[in-house]
Amino acid sequence: MLVRRIDAVSIGDVDAVGGKGASLGALTRAGFAVPDGFILTTEAYALAARAARLDPRDPGTGAERLRTSAVPDAVAAAAREAYAALGGGPVAVRSSATAEDLPGASFAGQQDSYLDVAGEAALLDAVRRCWASLWNERAIAYRRANAVDDAGVAIAVVVQRMVDASVAGVLFTADPITGRRRHAAIDAVAGLGDRLVSGAVDPEHYAVDAAAGRVAARPAGGGQPLLADDELLALAAVGDRVERDLGGPQDIEFALDRERRPWLVQSRPITTLYPLPDGAPDPERDLRVYFSANVFQGYFDPITPMGVQFFRLLGSAAARGFGADVADAVAGPPVLVEAGMRLYADVTPVVRDRVGRRLIVAMLGMGEARSSVVLARLGSDPRLPLSGSSRPRTLRRLAGALRHAGVAHNAARVLRSPDAGRERCLRGLDELARVELPPGADAAARLDAFERLLTDTPPRILPRLFGVILPAMLSLITARRLLRGRARDDEVQTVTRGAPHNPTTEMDLALWAAAMELRADPESRAALLERTPPELAAAYRAGALPARLRDALSSFLARYGFRSIGEIDIGVERWSEDPTHILGALANYVRLGDGALAPDEQFARGEREAEAMVGALLGRVHGPRRFLLRLALRRVRALIGAREAPKFHLIRLVATPARELLRSAGAELAANERIAAADGRRLLPDAARGAAGGRRRGPARDRGGAPRHVRA
Repeated sequence: MLVRRIDAVSIGDVDAVGGKGASLGALTRAGFAVPDGFILTTEAYALAARAARLDPRDPGTGAERLRTSAVPDAVAAAAREAYAALGGGPVAVRSSATAEDLPGASFAGQQDSYLDVAGEAALLDAVRRCWASLWNERAIAYRRANAVDDAGVAIAVVVQRMVDASVAGVLFTADPITGRRRHAAIDAVAGLGDRLVSGAVDPEHYAVDAAAGRVAARPAGGGQPLLADDELLALAAVGDRVERDLGGPQDIEFALDRERRPWLVQSRPITTLYPLPDGAPDPERDLRVYFSANVFQGYFDPITPMGVQFFRLLGSAAARGFGADVADAVAGPPVLVEAGMRLYADVTPVVRDRVGRRLIVAMLGMGEARSSVVLARLGSDPRLPLSGSSRPRTLRRLAGALRHAGVAHNAARVLRSPDAGRERCLRGLDELARVELPPGADAAARLDAFERLLTDTPPRILPRLFGVILPAMLSLITARRLLRGRARDDEVQTVTRGAPHNPTTEMDLALWAAAMELRADPESRAALLERTPPELAAAYRAGALPARLRDALSSFLARYGFRSIGEIDIGVERWSEDPTHILGALANYVRLGDGALAPDEQFARGEREAEAMVGALLGRVHGPRRFLLRLALRRVRALIGAREAPKFHLIRLVATPARELLRSAGAELAANERIAAADGRRLLPDAARGAAGGRRRGPARDRGGAPRHVRA
């Protein structure tokens, strides 16, 4: 079909009418005021592309070929007939590519549109130019940046009656600067909107709180504004309805005719807003607080699908271990949500609880001080009132969960005897995390093992790991309370420096020791200083490194190869798979030499500063308080280094083996052509499970014919 009426198009017709056409059709069918018109479909474009002998492999010639070639007779006849049925007269001719106005990339302004086109000849010329704009340099470059294949794109052309506009503009249903939903931002100009889109004039800017039904901001300066308050509120209300109908915040182009009736001439998703978690309530009615697990771990990149599923299962296992009911282990506990390929915890109930609020602020003060400050400030937000739960009730629930998981028992042992208790908790962890595979295990068996590892192991090892770190946290909180008004937070934090038993510190010192040995070996030193880390990594894989460098690297990787940058995401390669980062670190350490920046000296200095601060703080209190403070600070020094232990052992005993199970299963499935690739970043456990045989168990889830040219 070469031509379709706008009111006969739905949102699912993108392949035939492009993104803009589909959106306009959806708006029309939903009852919004949209100028009448028709669409020359992508089938019409395909005829024109063949007639112009367009070759997608040579995109640079596409625009010229389409612009200079005649419109095919069948297309021209269909366009003339539809134009006549529309009543002729001035129309807007607008590009509508299949790769535009999409949720992930709007392609706004990449193709061309023309206003006030009058007459058949001018119409066909504008159509030709719209087709050609699919292949302009700007559009091609945008597709490249968004990984859109040139061969897969097509374009339709929307033709609509012109609105004799008194005012035109753009309405964002969510604030594009702050991201706040239901806070509309409106830019308006007198007359047609092309002057706004092209930047020829500065618009008047308005802000409307759609939820409260009030105008929040108007243009500065005197003079009569273009839009009255009732018009602004009406536009914001229309925007609210469009957002609901189209399923998300929208960037809407509108025009008010001479009778001040608003018309919608385009609506596209706002693609620059950070997404909200699925099912997140309207923050104006139910404010939720989501804490970023990524930020807490110092990892700001997106988490791969494999990594997200890992955390869902891990979260379910941990929650059940503490006595919580999780209906769907694959979906994860309700507290765990995803947005923008990052993980968050819904901590609203904690922030609204008297005890929970204090505990989370205190605990975050040990590892994520910025978030601690933010959460503390949220305590004064009237939209987050304290719940009715009493302090004793919360404490009983918390104590019950700790007892149920076995944390309380382990924590008491560690608190009583830090060294012996810590050793007892960490001893034998490997046996608790062992997963057996049958001989000749296939992909399905490995996926079963992956599931068992994630559901069975965390309840065994987390009570021990939390039993080590909880006394450290309680000791630090106690010390702060005893020193209230007598010490600054940074002074108390100094006590945590240079603490023993920190796995990450031990790893850094082991790498430094290896570098010092390699500096003494001329061949290894030369290799590290003269070759790039990628070259060294390739040589290591080929067995071509100097012997001492090879042995030192192998020894380090045997102990710490399960780690990596971004190690919390099991979709990320481990150092044992790609040692480039470690080789770069070794080279930097060899260049560094001895001195104040050397890791061993930094650790020793931190230890000295911490011990000196302990003495200074003890000198500020007297009597029983001094005795209690000494006990608390000594426990902090003995145990705080273990705050890295839970992540260290979870990565070692759970995350890395889980990655290996999925990688091996993916390799088999890819070899059997059940999935496209074994790449761990694209292998979803549920997809792999289905490909393995559909087994039930497992992870899922211008006027006068002279058009004015504007950008779409």
